[in-house]
Amino acid sequence: MDLTLMLQFWTVALLLALTPGADWAYAIAAGLQPRSVVPSILGMVSGYVVVVVVVALGIGALVTEYPAALTVLTLAGAAYLLYLGVSTLLARTGAVVAASDRPLGTSARSRFLRGAGVSGINPKGVLLLLALLPQFVSPGGWPAPVQMGVLGSLHLVDCAVVYLLVALAARRILRSRPRASVVVTKVSGVLMVLIGLGLLAEQVLPHLPR
Repeated sequence: MDLTLMLQFWTVALLLALTPGADWAYAIAAGLQPRSVVPSILGMVSGYVVVVVVVALGIGALVTEYPAALTVLTLAGAAYLLYLGVSTLLARTGAVVAASDRPLGTSARSRFLRGAGVSGINPKGVLLLLALLPQFVSPGGWPAPVQMGVLGSLHLVDCAVVYLLVALAARRILRSRPRASVVVTKVSGVLMVLIGLGLLAEQVLPHLPR
């Protein structure tokens, strides 16, 4: 593989991971819970593993060829983000303030699956990988699926490190400031709702009569 292309992709992928969005919002929410953030972060990374494998195997090209499939993916991702955002906003303030004193009662499996859902059906993340991975494949090198798998692995490492640091920073800084944690939790919920509504608008508005 071309090391220059790999470095360029790693730089772009790192910048994308550092851009706040639905993944950041979920990582912050995970950090504010009293239990380990590892299941939530592993869930998000696992969601992207599925996306990378799908793109590397060429299934991504089929999704791009059939807009209806992409529309379904976008609507599913938007609905899931709205569900998470509304759930966060409806959570009792007292429960958030007292989070350091008692567990939330959610299992590691549940947090893992939620994290996988956030990243695995996040249309923005899927589209970014669909658009980016093929651009950094070196002609005449390893088979394209192998190269995209290697590049995708760099993205997975970026996401794992960045989201883990975000979650731990939220836990360290905000858990000692209960009222601030309430604000950040609600802001995270609002962000997920806004992102979900934005995705829905992208699908609905073009089809409205003018």
